[in-house]
Amino acid sequence: MAWDMYQERILDHYKRPRNFGHLDHADLSGSENNPLCGDHITIELTLDAARSRVEDVKFNGDGCAISVATASLLTSKIKGAPLTDVAKTHRQDLEKMLSIPLSPVRIKCALTSLRALAQALSSTATPLDATEEGGEASPSTSDSSPDAEGTGHPA
Repeated sequence: MAWDMYQERILDHYKRPRNFGHLDHADLSGSENNPLCGDHITIELTLDAARSRVEDVKFNGDGCAISVATASLLTSKIKGAPLTDVAKTHRQDLEKMLSIPLSPVRIKCALTSLRALAQALSSTATPLDATEEGGEASPSTSDSSPDAEGTGHPA
């Protein structure tokens, strides 16, 4: 019974995503693709005058139900939050929001929006840690992305 409730919540956020769209004047934005599922998510943020709080947030893109639902849940969670709190968001937070077990392939779908958020925050004084320590998928299940030198191995 509870499982169905969580699946319905995910489908609700997929069919009627919260905070979907574009911001006219975003202060920060980040995009991420998940080639395994074809997900593409961009997150845009406007900050308050002190640049310490998320004033507004939108996401756009497309993807599977898990990817879109997670972006909807994540943006709802961070809207109005201090950047210091937003920067503490990790994989485990997404898993709690979804409340269903995810396979290694599906966790990549869920992490697409978190990685987009990490990219958006990368130039701020409060970057989000989307590395292994920050709760991303383990190296054995993640795809190799080229590092700055294009070797595909972390420095």
